[in-house]
Amino acid sequence: MNLRKQLLATLFLILAGAGFALAGNAVYNVRDFGAKGDGTTLDSPAINAAIEQAVKDGGGQVLLPAGTYLSGSIRLKSNIDLHLSAGAKILAVNPKKYPPTGGTEGGLYDESEPFNFPEYQDGGHTYFHNSLIWAEGQTNISITGHGMIDGEGLTKKDTEKAGQVQGGSIGTGDKAIALKLCRQVTIRDITIYRGGHFGIIMTGCDLSTIDNVTIDTNRDGFDIDCCKYMTITNCRINTPSDDALVLKSSYALKRPVVCEHIAISNCNITGYKCGTLLDGTYVPEPVGWVCGRFKLGTESNGGYRNISLTNSTFMYSSGLAFEEVDQGRMENIVVSNITMSHVHHYPIYITTGCRNRGPKEVTQPSSARDIQISNVIADDCDSLCSIIVTGMSDEPVRNVWLSNIRLYFRGGGTRDLVNKQYREQGTNYPEPKFAGWTPAYGLYARHVEGLHVNDVTFRYQRPDYRPAVVLDDVHGATLRVVDAPTEQGVDKVVQFRSNDVAIYE
Repeated sequence: MNLRKQLLATLFLILAGAGFALAGNAVYNVRDFGAKGDGTTLDSPAINAAIEQAVKDGGGQVLLPAGTYLSGSIRLKSNIDLHLSAGAKILAVNPKKYPPTGGTEGGLYDESEPFNFPEYQDGGHTYFHNSLIWAEGQTNISITGHGMIDGEGLTKKDTEKAGQVQGGSIGTGDKAIALKLCRQVTIRDITIYRGGHFGIIMTGCDLSTIDNVTIDTNRDGFDIDCCKYMTITNCRINTPSDDALVLKSSYALKRPVVCEHIAISNCNITGYKCGTLLDGTYVPEPVGWVCGRFKLGTESNGGYRNISLTNSTFMYSSGLAFEEVDQGRMENIVVSNITMSHVHHYPIYITTGCRNRGPKEVTQPSSARDIQISNVIADDCDSLCSIIVTGMSDEPVRNVWLSNIRLYFRGGGTRDLVNKQYREQGTNYPEPKFAGWTPAYGLYARHVEGLHVNDVTFRYQRPDYRPAVVLDDVHGATLRVVDAPTEQGVDKVVQFRSNDVAIYE
């Protein structure tokens, strides 16, 4: 063999070993299947044709080169990497505007699938096929690349009924990415702008990775429901009108399924006006219903177990919310190394309740235990709510650790609030906004067994006449090094119906 042939053979082996697609059928360019990428021709038939051909050949990468691909539903299948090149955009078609040119494929978006079971969760969690990109029961799927998904034509609110299908769906084309009962999922490097009702919803998915994803959207960013063994890293999530990153455990799989073994790190959560994260103007959105935040709940039939959130930042956002209200168990939750600025409504919120949205024959109460939050700094916190830890009188929250926390509030609470009959969670929707001001400005705890507070600092910008800490029906508590000022005549710690409380200055 001459030298030239030896070099070519060696190069072939190196490229093949590195995973480069040398065979002609390993990369499926959607342009070869008729996609135009001109922003006016409906390209989803060509994209789906490329996916189908790749599936027939055993899998591969379906490539979208630079261009704007007007699209209805894209059906992702096993062993397919849907790759959006830099400069590629999937533009969700608006049924009111289409078609300027080209034809349809019998409907722009797929219809919602049958559910045939009581809907204990809303339509956004129940139906998946009526989405821009969807998959159900698939394995080894990925959506990658430095391109964008623009959900301009997606439905984002329950009140938008145009094109609604029978069965409780909120509309056709209501989510950017919807994955159900899939395994080995990777979503990496993409940007989602205007993601519809949910930017990404994953339900019953195992062994998944979400990394380096940017979402700037008008409803929820990520909804992770009944999933396990998942990592979410290095993401930027801007959600000025709803939740940023939410873990749920609904009845969407027709049974309670725990959401567990989820590790989240190095993420940025913000509440800027939609689009201003992407264009770099960073305009804060006036707070309304909710703005940003990391949340467990509210759908919580299966509960949460072994969840960690670390090394993340919040800006112009609500804070941390852990809400178990639908008869599941919330346990083994760890949060550490969090910074927040301009915090809406509350910095930290832990609660259980008895909304019990599920089958009536389920009688177990909601419960929460073993929650550890440490190394948190937050400034410009709304003084509506302190840290809140509330259980139920017959099922207290158990074993909560709060340590190395620095919170700076705006202040302004009045002296009478210490005796306020703060709303019991009960069957109410668990949103502190509806309960109003808390009796304490720094920490309010009720129906708790085992509360351990160590090295916390509370400050306020203008006078606040509430105690720093109020404990109501709290048993087995330790407060060690609570650095918190109070106004003249106001006690730092006030206890109601509590015992076995040790306070160390």
